[in-house]
Amino acid sequence: MSDNLTFTGKTLLITGGTGSFGNAVLRRFLNTDIKEIRILSRDEKKQDEMRTFYKNDKLNFYLGDVRNYESIVSAMHGVDYIFHAAALKQVPSCEFFPIEAVKTNVVGTENVLNAAIANNVKKVIILSTDKAVYPINAMGMSKALMEKTMVAKSRTVDPEKIIMCGTRYGNVIASRGSVIPLFVQQVKEGKEITITDPTMTRFIMSLENAVNLVLFAFANGMQGDIFVQKAPACTIRDLAVAIRELFQAENNIKIIGTRHGEKRYETLLNREEMASAQDLGGFYRIAIDGRGLNYDKYFEKGEERISVEEDYNSNNTKRLTVEEIKEVLLKVDYIRSELGQSKEVIYAEDSDNGF
Repeated sequence: MSDNLTFTGKTLLITGGTGSFGNAVLRRFLNTDIKEIRILSRDEKKQDEMRTFYKNDKLNFYLGDVRNYESIVSAMHGVDYIFHAAALKQVPSCEFFPIEAVKTNVVGTENVLNAAIANNVKKVIILSTDKAVYPINAMGMSKALMEKTMVAKSRTVDPEKIIMCGTRYGNVIASRGSVIPLFVQQVKEGKEITITDPTMTRFIMSLENAVNLVLFAFANGMQGDIFVQKAPACTIRDLAVAIRELFQAENNIKIIGTRHGEKRYETLLNREEMASAQDLGGFYRIAIDGRGLNYDKYFEKGEERISVEEDYNSNNTKRLTVEEIKEVLLKVDYIRSELGQSKEVIYAEDSDNGF
């Protein structure tokens, strides 16, 4: 897909756009023929920093909170497309304040979708997480409900007027407050590298991969679709070893045990989704469930494939070796900066207990 041709003369709005995803989209699009990019968020300090950094007439900022319909609806006037990235993503914060997660991730998403309908927006892409599959924490539960909200809303609108679809992806490398920056800090300070379960696995992907997934959904999405990008994974121990080797260090590795609410591995598609998912090569497409509220379809008709299908998780995807992990890490600005190979540091926003 050509970013330039698809967005030529169009106006794109990014909710929660002051985060790393919004910045990555700006780097991709500001120098194309896109007409305008609007950043909608409630953080005026970050907006001012972005305004000063980019100094681009195509970029405009709107203060608003997705929890408040009135504060966001006017920002969507004249918008062609929306990337909905605004969310509460910190697992511990959402555990202590689950209703706040619901207000932002669920109610806020409904507000965005309703405002998009009211303003004749042509396409909305919502951003979700692997934590929404078999959720065990409030953040994942609220994200799962966010997905359900989008799918339910998509049933009620004309696909000729607006398309609503979503993406679901795993851990973004070097998220703020996550394990890679922690490992790097421990290595550089000569401390033990603390890992939870050495066999624990996590999907691993770059911020650019996340943007590519959203653009793939934009180009290929139909009403109510959710897209997943196939991604490799690695064990926590191999990740620690890779970082130690990159920094030519000899720190001991200490196993501290699994933390409360932490999964041994992450899942991007559950069994039921895998039974009907369309394999698109590097991506999976989860189509909308076409059943209505005829309960006979739920009680009298099943599908044998669901009983034998495996979910798609970080334990059965491609497993990276230590050398492959090092190759991936060396492409990340944060790692290169810590190694003294680059001056630019880009932190992914709001870790969800990822890498």
